[in-house]
Amino acid sequence: MALSSLLFLAAAASAPAAVPPGVTVTPPAAPVVVLAARDQRALLASADRKLAANKRLVFDMYRIVLQAGDTDRAHEFIATDYIQHNPNAAQGLAGLIAYVKATRPVRPVLDHLEIPMIHIMAEGDYVTIAFARPETDAAGQRYVTTWFDLFRIAHGRIAEHWDPMLRSDRKIDPNKQKLP
Repeated sequence: MALSSLLFLAAAASAPAAVPPGVTVTPPAAPVVVLAARDQRALLASADRKLAANKRLVFDMYRIVLQAGDTDRAHEFIATDYIQHNPNAAQGLAGLIAYVKATRPVRPVLDHLEIPMIHIMAEGDYVTIAFARPETDAAGQRYVTTWFDLFRIAHGRIAEHWDPMLRSDRKIDPNKQKLP
């Protein structure tokens, strides 16, 4: 297949689907049930000590820095030269601290994540964490989607981060993304 055909197919697949005239799109009759992990700490276990440590690092960073907003402890988890792929946050540890301070208040540190974590998995130096993310559409209807964060670990610190945030997205406090 020619490159131009592949580019066309990729663009068509990412474009919003057009609704033909006279067709009504009806949302599902029943809401989708989202099952968050009942025992978050059980997801941190691994027979491989390195993978368990990497998952624990990400989980604790989420609890302490992202959920509690404790930026004074960010250096315990985040590398100074942290690479950020979220287009709305600046690079480095200082960029992460500035983003967290601008998007959430300081809260008590809890032993669990309040946002609905679905799963956390590790492979090599990478940890992926998935959350249920309640949203509201343009018509005011609530729905649940999924948010993924991918982290690369180096020398016991989070060195790099990817997420699906778009430049056009508003800055969010993920702690407000709880299931009803």
